[in-house]
Amino acid sequence: MYFNPIYIILAILGIPLALYSIYYFILSLFGLFKYESFEKTEPKNKLAAVIAARNEGSVIGLLIDSIKKTNYPEELLDVWVIPNNCTDNTEEIAREHGAKIYNPKLAVHSKGDALKEFFEYSIEENDIYDAFCIFDADNLVDADFFNRMNDVVESGELVAQGYRESKNPKDSWISGSQTIFYWITNRFLNCSRRNLKMSAVLNGTGFMVTSKLIKEMGFDTFTMTEDIEYSTQCLLRGHRIAFASKAIVYDEHPTDFDVSWNQRKRWSTGIIQVLYGYSEQLYKKYKETKDWIYMDMIIYLVAPYFQVISTIYTFFCLTIYGIITFFCGYAEIIFLFSFISYILGIFGTVALTVFTTLYDKHKIKQCLNRTYIAFWYFIFSWFFINIEVFFKPQTTWDPIEHKKSISINELDLQPIRAHE
Repeated sequence: MYFNPIYIILAILGIPLALYSIYYFILSLFGLFKYESFEKTEPKNKLAAVIAARNEGSVIGLLIDSIKKTNYPEELLDVWVIPNNCTDNTEEIAREHGAKIYNPKLAVHSKGDALKEFFEYSIEENDIYDAFCIFDADNLVDADFFNRMNDVVESGELVAQGYRESKNPKDSWISGSQTIFYWITNRFLNCSRRNLKMSAVLNGTGFMVTSKLIKEMGFDTFTMTEDIEYSTQCLLRGHRIAFASKAIVYDEHPTDFDVSWNQRKRWSTGIIQVLYGYSEQLYKKYKETKDWIYMDMIIYLVAPYFQVISTIYTFFCLTIYGIITFFCGYAEIIFLFSFISYILGIFGTVALTVFTTLYDKHKIKQCLNRTYIAFWYFIFSWFFINIEVFFKPQTTWDPIEHKKSISINELDLQPIRAHE
């Protein structure tokens, strides 16, 4: 009885964290329903595939080839490469493979800078496109990608995120973990939100934005995560982001933990920047409209803080319960219950990876077996990444070396095809 007040205080402190977890648990349940579907239409819109590239000579040609091999009419599709800060032959290879080139005239410090300048040029001097599809240089594009984005444009949507798949899930447990991370994002975040008539979130590559939207609001971002920032800007303009699950793009994920760490550090830095820069506007829009999409975005943006606080809270509770148990001379039930719960949480993470893989019609063998066991550590490591970001945020956009030089014909397309 003497220690009951301590338990009560800890329980009260944990209420916000519990509500946050419950919110995402309920949200994820709506990802169990089918993906959003758009009526198939005849190719009509003039599209531009846009690639900001920095020292990507080893992979840029393969991406351009995959774009040109798609089923979309050649006369309705152009490929634009924006080489910036290059010291290799990215531009020459892009030209050889049939891409148009736009060389930025201003300093480029991030992908957002390159896209902003290209869009301004395109709208002001080359206004012939109905929509733009954005890719990273390491991507490969599915044969039906542009047809499915054409369907989205014809439906009246102004911006959409495609299905982000992986081209190297089996290279290491790190690349496998990031593959599963995006499978979870596709299914239990973007699909869930759209099933609830809310907004998906742009994931950096494989997304589409119409010329109409660019003319309305431009592409002016300042954070390290231009995708999250632009998603937020779209919401503040009242535009929900569609999720085009059948518009598939294959992305190369890091194979080394250090590279993944730096990439995720940039993501966390950018999300915090967006939180600081836009949370007040989002909350004002919520108060004005009572539309939950604005609060949902704020909840999404506080993720780095939730990850850190919840992890500290967990270890703090275990420590307090352990001390009480030690001085009581017997195992307190609440200590045993908490300890077992946290262990089960690790096994639950393993189960989630397997369930997501199978439910989304992928194959277990697409990733290394140890990936499913190590995924919890991949997620847990974000705690330390966020701690570092709080004290030393990333201030420069560091390029990631891409090594997976394979063509679209070398990929196993069957698993992702199955969910169609």
